[in-house]
Amino acid sequence: MDWAKQKKIRRLPATYTRPHGTMYFFGAYDVGQDTLWGLPYEQQTQGEVLDFFIQLRTRYPEDRRLYIILDNRSAHTTPAILDWLRHHKMSLVLTPTYSSFLNRIECQFTPLKKFALSGRYYRNHAEQMAAIFRYVLYRNQQTVKPTARHRDIRVNLC
Repeated sequence: MDWAKQKKIRRLPATYTRPHGTMYFFGAYDVGQDTLWGLPYEQQTQGEVLDFFIQLRTRYPEDRRLYIILDNRSAHTTPAILDWLRHHKMSLVLTPTYSSFLNRIECQFTPLKKFALSGRYYRNHAEQMAAIFRYVLYRNQQTVKPTARHRDIRVNLC
């Protein structure tokens, strides 16, 4: 319907007041299988990071070494986490400051935001996380995924 005839524009409410707090989506992208996976957390402390790594480790055989590319946030590299990673055949590869574009998962977040978050107002975190998980499920079920052909690859260097 034309908003000019209604004389009222449908607007999303401002979200600068967050009565339910914020949620964090910890995501993992398997480059070899081209699958996205993640879990919601209420905080981004070393406890949540370690729990995420534990959950991630259960998705792969124990004899397989995992390389995790992530930013250099201090909660990712606490002594407890580094010790646990050493004993479970997992290695961290930290991206340099201001270089998130080097992490392949970052380009997965743009469509996630577009299809699950942008232009939508969720009444609570459960609705929001359900939308995110619906998108992740949809994305992982797509059998034909775009692949870059040699002539289409362009690299921007500074």
